[in-house]
Amino acid sequence: MNKTTNTVDLAAGIRRMDEYVVHPWASFDTESGPNTVINSGGGVYVYDSDGNRLLDGPGGMWCVNVGHGRREIIDAMAEQAARLSYISPWSHPTEPAARLAERLAAISPGDLNRVFYTTGGSTAVDSALRFVMFYNNVRGQPDKKHILTRHDAYHGSTYLSASVSGKPRDKNWLDFETGWIHHLSSPNPYRRAEGMSEEDFCDHLVDELEGKILELGPEHTAALIAEPILASGGVIVPPTGYHARCLEVCRQYDVLYISDEVVTGFGRLGHWFASEEVFGIVPDIITVAKGITSGYVPLGAVLISERLIKEVGGEPDRGASFANGFTYSGHPVACAAALANLDVIEKDQMLENAREVGPYLQQKLRELIDLPMVGDVRGLGLMGCLECVVSKESRQPLELDYDVGKRIDSHCQALGLLLRPLINMCVVSPPIVISREQIDQMLGILRVGIERTMVDLEREGIAQFN
Repeated sequence: MNKTTNTVDLAAGIRRMDEYVVHPWASFDTESGPNTVINSGGGVYVYDSDGNRLLDGPGGMWCVNVGHGRREIIDAMAEQAARLSYISPWSHPTEPAARLAERLAAISPGDLNRVFYTTGGSTAVDSALRFVMFYNNVRGQPDKKHILTRHDAYHGSTYLSASVSGKPRDKNWLDFETGWIHHLSSPNPYRRAEGMSEEDFCDHLVDELEGKILELGPEHTAALIAEPILASGGVIVPPTGYHARCLEVCRQYDVLYISDEVVTGFGRLGHWFASEEVFGIVPDIITVAKGITSGYVPLGAVLISERLIKEVGGEPDRGASFANGFTYSGHPVACAAALANLDVIEKDQMLENAREVGPYLQQKLRELIDLPMVGDVRGLGLMGCLECVVSKESRQPLELDYDVGKRIDSHCQALGLLLRPLINMCVVSPPIVISREQIDQMLGILRVGIERTMVDLEREGIAQFN
């Protein structure tokens, strides 16, 4: 039996076994086509079961920051597993967890020096929200519980993190907390009212935030949670000054500011964290995951202001404990992976590379606006999104029963590129080691994929483009 036959048989076997897996966001009432089986990866590329090389446009899922196949991280995980694979975080500190916390404190903004470990982004957000409740209970303000968030936000899949998420299609079939969670307008400049300037749009958003706090009462409003860039909502970059002004309002009314940096942390925007370096804010809490290990193994964390910790401490007879944690909090193998990941980023000057090639990616992305189907191109650093519309004039989203983003992704896969399709949008967030030449390759394929999709839609009579 030849190699090709073996590969085909392996792929068929994986697909057969995959029928037992319930995938994230699974739909049980439709038959989906066979998924591409990915067998290996190296650098910014992955390889499917047929041996085809595919540029990893989404960087896994916003997370493979240093690229695939880095021996330094793999070896660090193996060495740590051989030395100590696990011990309970309830009672026994480990060297990797302690060293990583010290390192995170050194690179985090302001006084965010305390590190609470979780298993990923969802549990980080969940834990941050629970800490806010704990914080106000200990301070003698048990009614200060209301959480403000935004439409188009995505914060996770646990009950609390999903409740503060604001993507409409994610809300269709599940139940969520609604009594004390409030969604403000999406800060998407592309969707602002006709004739409104971006400055006026920012004023409107800030006024809305302050109005909601006053409506609920500052004594009842606990926190605002905000991604610096709304990632899964479509790489929405809020208007200039938005975050700084929102933080100012929160400070005025004693409302905590949680910056969800699960996507933007660890180099995506060319810095360890985006909050201070890119958007000029020092929040009270930062949540992280994904890039902390570059996706090599799950790990998340909540970075908490020293000020908040001091406010809930100092009275040993009170008996107040933050009764929240996970079996795998601060897992030694995951922390070893994170330490090696940070070493790789520093050694190979990946933050500097992201700052150098990020503007180039944005420039080349903007050139795709000439395509009739592309209504908006947006992004920052190594995050980008194009939004497909029925017409540039109407800005009506081009949404199909068979999502247009999936069609574009299918064409791009045939040409050697993976995308992240989101209904009528296509997202790219490649590893931060990507070069200019690889950006040219990625966006050259994306252009052809869109052009072929336009031809398909016109031929099928679904849409007509000028």
